[in-house]
Amino acid sequence: MNIRKLILQGEGTTLDFKKTITNVEKIAKSLVAFANNKGGQLLIGVADDGTIKGVKSEDEEKYMINKSAHQYCRPAIEPEFEEIYVEDKLVLLVRIHASDTKPHYALDENKKWWVYFRVNDKSILASKVIVDVLKKGSKETGQLISYTDHEKKLFEFLKEEKRITLREFSKITRSSNRHAQKILVNMILAGVLLPHTSEKEEYFTMADSSK
Repeated sequence: MNIRKLILQGEGTTLDFKKTITNVEKIAKSLVAFANNKGGQLLIGVADDGTIKGVKSEDEEKYMINKSAHQYCRPAIEPEFEEIYVEDKLVLLVRIHASDTKPHYALDENKKWWVYFRVNDKSILASKVIVDVLKKGSKETGQLISYTDHEKKLFEFLKEEKRITLREFSKITRSSNRHAQKILVNMILAGVLLPHTSEKEEYFTMADSSK
């Protein structure tokens, strides 16, 4: 494992740096966000800017991560650990696999369970659409799409505007949010649409136009 090469990639969808673990609730967000997406790796003992600080006690860090993974994640997550020495500093690599039992929930400071999802280098609160995709995606292997007028309107809108929100889709099809959401979820599962989430809004694009 070339740890320096990994650090040079920078934080992203499958990589997160932590100088140290101080909060089991905060780390639970990262763990479930990775498990709910493609999986990922946490590097403990590495600062946000990529500087290798090293960990003082790997046992303490492992204890905090295991406590978070087993008590603050539902269903529980099983992290894998690898100890890597860089010169005289110890970096703890934590692997989280993409889960087959999505969605995973993380317990917050107010004792509430929330679903998180990894987008770029952030662990964000998953929208209802994403939660639905995670629930359905873990149960279904194949997705059959039937194209109705609603899907045709969706494609026409995306051809012109390149992106659409749930509200816009609901409006152009004159359907309830729930029905519009169901169609979008099916399209995401079929690989036709891609969801994009920022702190301000969630929107959807055609899968091949997102590059």
